[in-house]
Amino acid sequence: MKIDLIVNAEIELLTAIKNADVAVLEQILHDDLLFNLPTGETITKEFDLNSYRSGKMKIDSLEASDQIINIIGDSAVVAVSISLKGTYDNNPINGVFKYIRVWKQFDDNLKVIAGSCVQLA
Repeated sequence: MKIDLIVNAEIELLTAIKNADVAVLEQILHDDLLFNLPTGETITKEFDLNSYRSGKMKIDSLEASDQIINIIGDSAVVAVSISLKGTYDNNPINGVFKYIRVWKQFDDNLKVIAGSCVQLA
């Protein structure tokens, strides 16, 4: 697995999040994904997709920085800071969040199998 594959996959993922592109997210997120929110709640792929489908999650701007990528066999671990503005269920989201994401290669597809994010002060 090459780093540029992961860099491109991350760009595709963030673009899909920004545009609430459920079709792309459906492809990128693994069916058994587990993701920890800053609240400590663990969500699934279906929960995440439904937040975009329902219009609850709205992203106004999203900017990535400080990306670190480690390739480990057929997987990659990405740590990245995301400056985020938007709303969830009409509550404002505004801040910088540190994400960790695990990508795994399945035949010709890269999928996110796990992730977590915390809000930075």
